[in-house]
Amino acid sequence: MRVRVHVRSGRPETRVFADRLMAEFEARGISVHESSEPADMIVAVGGDGTMLSATAAALELDVPVLGFNLGTIGFLTAADPEDLESVVKRLHNGDFGIEERMTVAATVGSNTVVGVNDVVIEKVDSQRLIELEVEIDGVRFVTYRADGLIVATPTGSTAYSFSAGGPLVSPALKAFVVTPVAAHSLFSRSVVFPPERDIIVTVSRDRAVKVSVDKTNLGQIGPGDTVVIRQGERPARFVTLDPPSFAGLVRHKFHLP
Repeated sequence: MRVRVHVRSGRPETRVFADRLMAEFEARGISVHESSEPADMIVAVGGDGTMLSATAAALELDVPVLGFNLGTIGFLTAADPEDLESVVKRLHNGDFGIEERMTVAATVGSNTVVGVNDVVIEKVDSQRLIELEVEIDGVRFVTYRADGLIVATPTGSTAYSFSAGGPLVSPALKAFVVTPVAAHSLFSRSVVFPPERDIIVTVSRDRAVKVSVDKTNLGQIGPGDTVVIRQGERPARFVTLDPPSFAGLVRHKFHLP
């Protein structure tokens, strides 16, 4: 097995942990590196932001990804730092599962970016609302006047979508959760669509918007320009280590009573 360790930069504690992790892999005869060389698995060390960038790399290589949570909530990560030795042992022995999760692809012009969390279309000018027309498979749905719009996967439903008032959705499902951000209209609820639907968002007012996929910038677009959002061609693969139920995971991560 060849493992690539993906480390959040700028935090001494993640560097220290990553060095321990790599030493443990090497002690078990597992090839490990931090470069862009081919790998059979990517292991992220950090929080959900680090896990997102590691997942992007794993999608390019078509390999699974595992995260050690050295961040705050760590919804995307599967392991805690104190479990380092036992996790490496299980990886060495092949004692783990693989969970597939749907991805989301956003296209602006000829440029397409694929992510696992969400597509965010938001205002550039902090003082002015934007206006976005949404079509579902070519059928007009609604026009939002808002600060922005989030189209999230079930995985991304625990991130920005949730903070904007969207529902939590089990990653075992496949769906798009469409949630406006600070909508200035009576219709401001989240709507859930099947993953087979194409979601087309058109800028309908003379105000620029910026588009991102999992925080990767797709650039700015203006009036009449569109963002086409659809399910990614292949899923992301996450390493699982005796995962709890989604309900149990939510309870644990949010410290619910």
